[in-house]
Amino acid sequence: MASLQLATFLVLLAAAICSVASRFIVEKSSIRVLSPEHIRGHHDAAIANFGVPDYGGTMTGVIVRPDKGTTGCEPFNNGPFKSRTKRSVILLLDRGDCYFALKAWNGQNAGAAAVLVADNIGEPLLTMDTPEESRDSEYVEKISIPSALVDRAFGEALKKALAKGNEEVVVRLDWRESMPHPDNRVEYEFWTNSNDECGSRCEEQMDFVKSFKGHAQLLEKGGFTQFTPHYITWYCPQAFILSKQCKSQCINNGRYCAPDPEQDFGGGYDGKDVVIENLRQLCVHSAANESGRPWIWWDFVTDYHVRCSMEGKKYSRDCAENVAKSLGLPLDKILKCMGDPEADVENEVLKREQEIQVGRGSRGDVTILPTLVINNVQYRGILERTAVLKAICAGFKESTEPPVCLSRGIETNQCLESNGGCWQDLRLNITACKDTFRGRICKCPTVNDVRYEGDGYTSCQAVGPGRCTVNNGGCWSETRKGKTFSACSELELRGCRCPFGFHGDGYKCEAKNMSRFGWFLTILVLACVVGAGIAGYIFYKYWLRSYMDSEIMAIMSQYMPLDNQHNESRALRPDSTA
Repeated sequence: MASLQLATFLVLLAAAICSVASRFIVEKSSIRVLSPEHIRGHHDAAIANFGVPDYGGTMTGVIVRPDKGTTGCEPFNNGPFKSRTKRSVILLLDRGDCYFALKAWNGQNAGAAAVLVADNIGEPLLTMDTPEESRDSEYVEKISIPSALVDRAFGEALKKALAKGNEEVVVRLDWRESMPHPDNRVEYEFWTNSNDECGSRCEEQMDFVKSFKGHAQLLEKGGFTQFTPHYITWYCPQAFILSKQCKSQCINNGRYCAPDPEQDFGGGYDGKDVVIENLRQLCVHSAANESGRPWIWWDFVTDYHVRCSMEGKKYSRDCAENVAKSLGLPLDKILKCMGDPEADVENEVLKREQEIQVGRGSRGDVTILPTLVINNVQYRGILERTAVLKAICAGFKESTEPPVCLSRGIETNQCLESNGGCWQDLRLNITACKDTFRGRICKCPTVNDVRYEGDGYTSCQAVGPGRCTVNNGGCWSETRKGKTFSACSELELRGCRCPFGFHGDGYKCEAKNMSRFGWFLTILVLACVVGAGIAGYIFYKYWLRSYMDSEIMAIMSQYMPLDNQHNESRALRPDSTA
């Protein structure tokens, strides 16, 4: 009877899950056929949820189809696949007869760089997921190549082109637009669960948290990313709210539920224990975020897993609070955030989790645990540190990636070959080539606070203040007899101009003809001297002389009448005496 009740409850809980989360978005990449000519074009492909998609990158290769075992369900024992032109092999297989992941695994072992699975049904594209838990599915974690599903029509077109055998079918797999990259900050979410007894899924998510913690905290501390944890919760069907099963698996009167960790209602931990711990971890992130240390969530979750495991019978409130205290987290804020799990009211934190879980617009519902969402797009592929870091790095606007994205094994290193085809100054060891996660770009650099301008491919010139201190601003300069002549002027923010006595375009200057220039200068000086002398003479002779004469005459005119009167009197006296 108990097992029947358990089965009934799990079915109803599954129905509740489907009613909450029922819209699954297929994340896609692009495939462009390069040859032969008659089937050229662009096609969509559904990215598989295993292996390592090359987010932000491309892969060009040759389509190869096996002569036998076209479903790829058995290992290929005839040696690795090769192309005539030594390009990478993209193996085309048929859908059916075995797990999608097994096809990719067998293809990888046979030398394929990627695997395409052609659908055998005329239907919309779907996501190829990992197989259900099985003792034989350990190979899934070892798949390191990308895989994708193509629709039946495109698959048939590729097969027909291969059957003709006239030329190789060359395609380019393109993941550059599979991950949005709008700006210099990536926002990502991790949908997880505090339950550590749910098998391989729980082990996968905890292994990821432990291995990725270092990268996550560096990115968060540097302000490069904004991380938000989320926890899936469900609700109990109204008809079963008062049942023993709902009461043991749910809080807040059936509003927020989780499956029983051991799938045994008779003992051990209950689903409500998981919901309460999920809620606590959400509030830990909230409290850490308020204190300006959002990255502490990673420390809490990893420490809780080690110190408070279900297996060790320490999965409890007391253990969780001890972990919080050791990390300096405010318990009062955490408890206030959690509210009362026994109250018949909405819990604002969990209510919001249920709302976000349902996708809107281009964002799909979260239906798989664990799920990683980067820039509002669900990540597809293995949940592994390096693979996830590459996907996050693909979410940055080109040339804004943090240093961790340009580390060895992550960046493209295209500048190492022929300087990426960009401008460079070998003498000063300056280059316009800059490696990014998505490839190289040619952009004129800034060196010692001096900015360069140009197309980045053929030319870059220093501009602005201080430009003459770096390679003389790219202008001409020459030292003659201990004196340096330069075409770069600090008074001008750009351009070059030959100095006085030189002619040219500023990038090359030559001294003017000094003999002609000397004669011209001598004649000019002599002419100026002669002209000045003549002008002085004329000034003296005519203006100054006339002025002095007029002054003398004016003075003399004042004394001349006295002399005349004296002379007249002297002449008359003798006459009067006589």
